[in-house]
Amino acid sequence: MKFLIAILGLLVVFGLAYIASNGKKQIRYRPLAVMIVLQIILAYALLNTGVGTFLIGGFSTIFENLLDYANEGIAFVFGGLVGVGAEGGSGPFFLTVLMPIVVISALIGILQYIRILPFVIKYIGLVLSKINGMGKLESYNAVASAILGQSEVFISVKKQIGLLPKHRLYTLCASAMSTVSMSIVGAYMSMIDPKYVVTALVLNLFGGFIIASIVNPYKVTEEEDILEVQEEEKQSFFEMLGEYILDGFKVAIVVAAMLIGFVALIALINGIFSAVLGISFQELLGYVFAPFAFIMGVPWKEAIQAGSIMATKMVSNEFVAMLDLTKQTALSARTTGIVSVFLVSFANFSSIGIIAGAVKGLHEKQGNVVARFGLKLLYGASLVSVLSAIIAGLFL
Repeated sequence: MKFLIAILGLLVVFGLAYIASNGKKQIRYRPLAVMIVLQIILAYALLNTGVGTFLIGGFSTIFENLLDYANEGIAFVFGGLVGVGAEGGSGPFFLTVLMPIVVISALIGILQYIRILPFVIKYIGLVLSKINGMGKLESYNAVASAILGQSEVFISVKKQIGLLPKHRLYTLCASAMSTVSMSIVGAYMSMIDPKYVVTALVLNLFGGFIIASIVNPYKVTEEEDILEVQEEEKQSFFEMLGEYILDGFKVAIVVAAMLIGFVALIALINGIFSAVLGISFQELLGYVFAPFAFIMGVPWKEAIQAGSIMATKMVSNEFVAMLDLTKQTALSARTTGIVSVFLVSFANFSSIGIIAGAVKGLHEKQGNVVARFGLKLLYGASLVSVLSAIIAGLFL
């Protein structure tokens, strides 16, 4: 039964993507089919094999150790607060989940400085470009987005931003919104099962190309297929380290501020809707998103709850939705897994402003172009999340 629902889900996702393309005929079906098969193989390997369990275990162990090391610094500064740094203790969300972003950001800076990350990003991108049939720039951007983040990635290709036509700019922005940055993966892993985080990271990488190649099909000529990565201004090691530490702290502060605002506003809106209509805003959205939860493989009896969490992610952000998911103890393991995979991306309304602002800071005209297709960007990135959840649901 779940295979029939998955096929229905794929047809719906591809149909919605094709509608957004306005009937463009340049879709290349061979790379599209290859990427879908790769998604299925990778999802099976990660979720249903010993090798996948070993890889995910290794990946999660690395981040668990990083979080332990981060707690040393957090305990030194905030050690007077209950639970911080204590064995098995649990402190405030800001300290236990968001503050480790500072340490992971510093580590990314070090790997950037010693030229390991640029090498990895560039050559993985080149391999991907052979698979997806898209340009080197698009492939590099997708990998870089998953490591550097949706804002920072545009700085590395700023030489080409002003030269890109609208269709290529859309693909770059869609990749940035469909992935998540490595600096906050540890935070996700402290809220949901690491295996779903890793699975979503891998599936979204290919899913971004799949949906973009339907919503926004085009062919890059040899003359256009150029990749110019901006070298960072030379800094001393400690200048770089201080910058990345502060950047990580800024990210943690921004996420904390967004959580305070969104959680409070959603509670306020829920209260108003409950008083006026007898049903909360999130419950109402749950009915709207329930059909999408169902085609992802969620049993219908849990589809409304799952749909509510999915909607929360889109109207606020993934952190708020993950907090909601951790409270839903009655959901089955299968539903929890499917929804968890859906949540691991930046596909929400606030990301439109973040990405448009990042591009506008580098090239004002192109930033305005991004703002104009912002809703289409969210539409495509959301389809990527649904697609990844459908594929993962086949093996849960």
